[in-house]
Amino acid sequence: MTPTRSPITWVPTLYFTQGLPFFVVMAVTTILFKDLGSDNAEVTKWVNLLGWAWAVKPLWSPFLEAVPSKKLLVVGFQFFGAATLGLVAVALNLPSHFALVIAVLAFTAFASATHDIAADGLYIASLSSKQQAEFAGWQGAFFNAARLFARGGLLVMVGALEAHFSAQQSWAMVFLLLALVMAGLAAYHTWALPDTRSNGQGPARSVAEISRTLAEVVVDFFRKPGIGFAILFIVLFRAGEGQVQSVGPLFLKDPREVGGLGLSTDQIGVVYGTAGTVAFVLGSVLGGYFTSRLGLRRAMVWLVLAMNLPNLAYWWLSVARPTDLTVISSMLSLEMFGYGFGFVGCILFIMQVVAPGRFTTAHYALGTGVMQLGFILSGTWSGKIQTLIGYEHFFLWVTVCALPVLLLSFFLPHRSEAAPAAQPNEGFV
Repeated sequence: MTPTRSPITWVPTLYFTQGLPFFVVMAVTTILFKDLGSDNAEVTKWVNLLGWAWAVKPLWSPFLEAVPSKKLLVVGFQFFGAATLGLVAVALNLPSHFALVIAVLAFTAFASATHDIAADGLYIASLSSKQQAEFAGWQGAFFNAARLFARGGLLVMVGALEAHFSAQQSWAMVFLLLALVMAGLAAYHTWALPDTRSNGQGPARSVAEISRTLAEVVVDFFRKPGIGFAILFIVLFRAGEGQVQSVGPLFLKDPREVGGLGLSTDQIGVVYGTAGTVAFVLGSVLGGYFTSRLGLRRAMVWLVLAMNLPNLAYWWLSVARPTDLTVISSMLSLEMFGYGFGFVGCILFIMQVVAPGRFTTAHYALGTGVMQLGFILSGTWSGKIQTLIGYEHFFLWVTVCALPVLLLSFFLPHRSEAAPAAQPNEGFV
């Protein structure tokens, strides 16, 4: 039997490990491919296609219940993820490296998405309700620490290496380091994580039984009253964000003669990974308190505005094109603060409108899958749109994309209309 250890010994590292490959695949690789000479349309298309792993993970998440040990799943996929990151380092030094890196990163994305499911399941199964609430802050803090490490520390490191080595060699060394970090965390978790096989739970269900339940969950999800409105709202909520998050780093990296800001890789790391991350976390916290005070229906219009109006900061940067890094950092911090503040609205909409009912947990997972799908659909073609109309008009277009969801936010369903079979939810008034 695994000895009982304080959650503080494993919750922070578990959620840092959960966030690291996600931010590497969905954020850092954008700069990687730009450094290697890929055009914006190709970068945004392939990086967002990799994001499908997180969008559809609810479809295979129930089958993980057939594995008796959540710890085994978590550690196994951490080691698998480490191996794929190491293979990226190898692929970067081979001919046709772009296709090879994309192929390997597809396995990284699958491993990371599956690890997310197992890690969340381990957290829920191992901790009491009181402990889950106590350590929820540690979850968010260390997940975002992974954002800081990936978008800040790693990019600064790449920039420093590029002063002495080629871009391919620099990135290969960084991915090798990432592989070693992931492997080290996996090795630590073989000792630190609790093993849920010892918690007295009944035997895992058969695959056939899980398949029947999954089919019932999906059918019930699409039969919910107002589900068409809910899906449209969630997808449109991320229409502007998905485009800005995909093209924004490319705008910062592109040379000034083609409309970009011409920042170096390490400068992007400083801007996005430090001040931007702090602003995002602060916005998320304040957005939660703001929505709790007003209630979701009254707060939603302001949350949508907060999510999208800061995109005008990018438009201003594309027009003014300042050279002062402090000015650039300030504008991007404003954008990330608004993103964090407004994103609360989408999460709470799924929790309070979409999820309640017979299968609350499963429907929440499906709702977050739709949310990720909204990000992917808008981001996939963003590079192509930017290439056609230029950065200045692109960021105006992104701002216009906020108008449909802003209109829909005035017509949110009441709780009784959204989920008549649900238990009461505080805050949705």
